[in-house]
Amino acid sequence: MTNHASPQPHVTVVGGGLAGTEAAWQLAQRGISTRLVEMRPATMSPAHHTGGLAELVCSNSLKSTDPESAAGLLKGELAALGSIVLEAATRTRVDAGGALAVDRTEFSAWLTRAVEAHPCVELVRGEVDVLPEGHVIVATGPLTSPSMAHVLASLVGEHLAFYDAAAPIVEAETIDRTVVFAQSRYDKGGADYLNAPMNREEYEAFHEALSGARRVTAKEFESSDLFQACQPIEEVARTGRDTPRFGALKPVGLTDPRTGERPWAVVQLRAENAGATAYSLVGFQTNLAFSEQERVFRMIPGLGDVQFLRHGVMHRNTFLDAPRLLDPTLALRTMPRVRFAGQLTGTVGYAEAAMSGLVAGLNTWAELVHAPRVVLPETTAFGALVAYATDVETRPYQPMHVNFGLVPLLPERVRGKRERYAAYAARARADLAAWLAGRPDLLRFPAEAITSDV
Repeated sequence: MTNHASPQPHVTVVGGGLAGTEAAWQLAQRGISTRLVEMRPATMSPAHHTGGLAELVCSNSLKSTDPESAAGLLKGELAALGSIVLEAATRTRVDAGGALAVDRTEFSAWLTRAVEAHPCVELVRGEVDVLPEGHVIVATGPLTSPSMAHVLASLVGEHLAFYDAAAPIVEAETIDRTVVFAQSRYDKGGADYLNAPMNREEYEAFHEALSGARRVTAKEFESSDLFQACQPIEEVARTGRDTPRFGALKPVGLTDPRTGERPWAVVQLRAENAGATAYSLVGFQTNLAFSEQERVFRMIPGLGDVQFLRHGVMHRNTFLDAPRLLDPTLALRTMPRVRFAGQLTGTVGYAEAAMSGLVAGLNTWAELVHAPRVVLPETTAFGALVAYATDVETRPYQPMHVNFGLVPLLPERVRGKRERYAAYAARARADLAAWLAGRPDLLRFPAEAITSDV
C-alpha cells in the first residue's frame, strides 16, 4: 500500500515491527520521505498471524512502569523522545497492575493506521533480496526471512548468528563474595574469573536438580539444528553424573581459599562489561524455563540470592555481533549509510526494540541534516544498553535487555537493591534532562502530533 510519498525516498526502512515502525515514524515526523518495506502479509513468518505493523507475537506486556526499575526508566526515555510506539501502547492499554500491557490487535491496528496516514511514509509490501540504495535502516527482527538473511550475510559475513545460545547473566553486586573467589586456572594471567566452588554433596544435589529441571518446549521454528553448535548444560548433565565436572564445571587449576584445596566442582563466572557490574555463567547455555533457572542455579554456592539480569535462552534469533559491527549510532562501521534496529542489534524486549528504532531513525535524520549524532548518556537505561552492545570489549556478545547491571557504578556504594535502583534511576533522569536541554532540535516532533481520526 502506498500513501502520499515521493517516488525517491531519502530513507528505506526494512521491517515493519516495533523497531521499523518507530524508525519510519521518527524520520517522517521530521519531513524525511521514508519507504517502509514489510514482507507481510504476502510472505508470513512462522510466528506472525497478520499483516499489521508492530504485531506483538509473544506477550502483550511491555513490562513494568515503575520509574525506579530499568524497564520503567526506559519508558520515561521513550516518552521524552516522542516515541510513537509508547503513544500507541498508552492509547490501547489494558489493565495489568504495574505493567504496561496492551490490546495487541488494537495496538497494531492503531500504529498501522498512523503510519499509513502519514504523508511522508510510503508503505511497501514485499520481501527485500537486495540491499536498497541510499540510507537504510534494517529492522527485520529475529525471524528475518532467508532472502534478507542472505543480504545480511553478504554485509557482515561470520558476524551474523542464526540462533541465540546464551548463558544467564547476573548482577555482580548480588554475588556472595564470601563464597565466590576470583582466580584464573593455574593463576595464568589476571584473576579474570569468579569461581563458585562446590563440594561433592553440593555438586550431586545440583546435578540431580539440573538433570530433572523443566525445559522450554521448542516451537516448530526453533528446530533441532539450533543446538548442534552449543549443547545446553542440562543436556550435558543428563549424559552422566560427572560429565559437567569434566566440562564447564571442571575444578582443575583452582583453589578454594576457604579450604586451601581444590573444589569438587566449580562454576565460573566471566565479566560481561568493563565495569564488571554483570557476570555470565560460563558454559551455562540452557533451554530451561526461566523459573527453573532461578530455582536450580541459585543452588550454586554464592549465588543463592543472585539477581538475574538475563536468563539463558536457546532459540531461533537472527542477530549481529554488534560490538564488532556497529557504532554507538547503530550504524554499520564499514558502511555507515546502513543502520540496524530491533532484535537484530541484540537489544531484547518490546520497549528496547522501539527505542533502538527511535535512535536509529534519529541518527539517520541527524546525518541527513548535518545535526550532531544522537547517543544517550551511558547512565540512562538505553544509553547503557547501547554502550554494552557496541563496546568492542564485549566478548562474547549475548543479546540483552535494559538492566541496572549495565550502568556505570554509583560514586558511592548504596546498600539495598531498592535504594540502589532508585539512585540509578534518579541519576539517569537527571542526566537525560541535562542532555536533552542541549538538544532542543530533538523535541520539536512529539508523537502526540497525530491527526485525531487515527
